[in-house]
Amino acid sequence: MKQNVGNIERAIRILAGIAIVSLAFTGPKSPWAYLGIIPFLTGIIGWCPPYAVFGISTCKRTK
Repeated sequence: MKQNVGNIERAIRILAGIAIVSLAFTGPKSPWAYLGIIPFLTGIIGWCPPYAVFGISTCKRTK
């Protein structure tokens, strides 16, 4: 898997994922909060499946 998520977007995804998952423990008890695992994992891995399908990449290109 080639990375297709840039560094800034990765940081945002990780923070957003942590915030969403934390709602499962601190806010309204909803199983939907566990969907925060998705942006967290795509941020950690640096690869987003929908980006791959549509040919999108936010990584800087190296020459």
